[in-house]
Amino acid sequence: MARHPWRTALGVTLASVLALSGCAGSQEQHGGGSGAPRAGGTARFALPPSATPNWIMPISIPGYGASYNGVIRSTMFVPLYNYDGNSGSVTVDDPGSAADPPRYSADGKTVTITLKPLTWSTGDPVTSRDVEFWLNLVRAGKDNWGKYSEGLMPDNIKAFHAVDEHTFTLTLDKAYNPDWFTANQLSLVVPMPQRAWDRTSASGPIGDHDRDPAGAKQVFDFLVGQAKSLGTYATNPLWKVVNGPFTLSGFTATGEVTLTKNPKYTGPDAAKLDTVKFLTFTSSSAEYNVLRAGGVDYGYVPTSNLGQRAKLEAQGYRVEPWNGWSITYSPYNFNNPRLGKVFAQLYVRQALQHAVDQDAITSVIWRGSARVGYGPVPQDNDTKYLSQRQKTNPYPFDLDAARKLLSGHGWKPGPDGVLACSAPRLCGEGIAAGTRLSLTMLTESGSDETDGTMQELRSEFSRIGVEMKVNAQPLNTVLANGTACEPSDASCSWQLSYFGTQGSWYFPANPSGEQLFATGAGTNFGSYSDKHADELMSATNLSASDQPMFDYSAYLAEQLPVLWLPNPPYQVSAIDTALHGISQDPLAGLAPQRWFWTR
Repeated sequence: MARHPWRTALGVTLASVLALSGCAGSQEQHGGGSGAPRAGGTARFALPPSATPNWIMPISIPGYGASYNGVIRSTMFVPLYNYDGNSGSVTVDDPGSAADPPRYSADGKTVTITLKPLTWSTGDPVTSRDVEFWLNLVRAGKDNWGKYSEGLMPDNIKAFHAVDEHTFTLTLDKAYNPDWFTANQLSLVVPMPQRAWDRTSASGPIGDHDRDPAGAKQVFDFLVGQAKSLGTYATNPLWKVVNGPFTLSGFTATGEVTLTKNPKYTGPDAAKLDTVKFLTFTSSSAEYNVLRAGGVDYGYVPTSNLGQRAKLEAQGYRVEPWNGWSITYSPYNFNNPRLGKVFAQLYVRQALQHAVDQDAITSVIWRGSARVGYGPVPQDNDTKYLSQRQKTNPYPFDLDAARKLLSGHGWKPGPDGVLACSAPRLCGEGIAAGTRLSLTMLTESGSDETDGTMQELRSEFSRIGVEMKVNAQPLNTVLANGTACEPSDASCSWQLSYFGTQGSWYFPANPSGEQLFATGAGTNFGSYSDKHADELMSATNLSASDQPMFDYSAYLAEQLPVLWLPNPPYQVSAIDTALHGISQDPLAGLAPQRWFWTR
């Protein structure tokens, strides 16, 4: 993970200069426009506070799965199936997909897919071989793929067969719910340019290395190594071979990204703008200063500044929330050598959940823009998958209930008021006498709302005898350092983490939890493992009935694999009224190729 300690000073200096220019009356005015589309131009988009893009390869590894990485990458490498929720329901975004709708056999075990006539920037067509290449690399590198869950993609693909250059079939290990399989499995597939990338070193020859497992692993490792070299993103010839509406033309040391219209794009979703710039900021207040000075065309308003809405609107912005098909939570590290056994006790997790005042966090800290969240299924959008048990909150804010759970299991306050285990037999298996309920939260920096949420949690936890320390770091650092680990690993020192200022997890169309909470899943950061939960998640993948999802929602709401927290909007957006074509997709998609100016 690249880290740039001088970045903070640079960001604050830029923000200060622009803020001063704004105060001096030289604010850049927005809005206006004829209402008619104008070709070309540049749009400037503000990334979340402390967020810096750091992954370009279409196969992401653990710790590099931030949503903005996927947004930028999808403009260059078109996924097999893209989804959006702009219509009010989550459906396939056909123009943004590389293939026509899949065709399932009568027994559900064979899928036939035909690719659209897309072309790589080298002039080569996108073919079935490019899909096979992706599949072979994922097979070889699945243990280092952030989307991997044992038994699912690629394990559930028993055979790949190229019917012709643009059509192929996948033979599945069993019949799945077709809606789930398309939305949550096939949407992971991203054709990759086999004729340009199938090499084991920068100077090595292109070949069919991926068709041999050992060779595929070498290619995977080579590409991962190249993807970790952020400083070469804008110049590395590998990343110049794209099939999407944009190509990468700039990537700074601070993570600012410039996309340029791809003149060789052959699909139905060509870019209307010439350039899109993704700007980075050290904090939400730094971004807001630049926004007020007019230096951002599509940015966000910190909730603490929502009282300034009229001024922004007078400057030519429209202000509207961007709600997400998402949940927000803080993972427990069940493998932490000091507190993992403590977190393994359900009563401890119940006590901590009872000490989360979600109503106060949503109304006071988020100014009403966030929504409460009590379980693993989004509950502030479409409630199709939501169980009644999750909806009604199994663990309402109740400090007395929290105290009774802990005291009844042998925890007594020490001289400083922090609870310590006085009866190991009652505390639980593996918990030694004297173990203190003192924990550290690894949290993303740069957001006033996140800082306020952490202070609220620390205050309420202290009232039940739990000490919470806060370790604030840039978002990429939190994502890189808060991943699954073994107790003996030096990297296993983290205890809880929070990366939910824009929501912790944005779901594909079907909000099943196999990527988050299944045993061994790539984004199961806390190493949660529960046999019955695994069975329920498997059932949601196989059955077209709603009942398995209801059962899963209820069980995980009660079992608390993570600390459930309020779900904020992705952001409260401020968008130049002359910039059109923007639809704030609940799945956190962006589709900047569809933006256009009217002035």
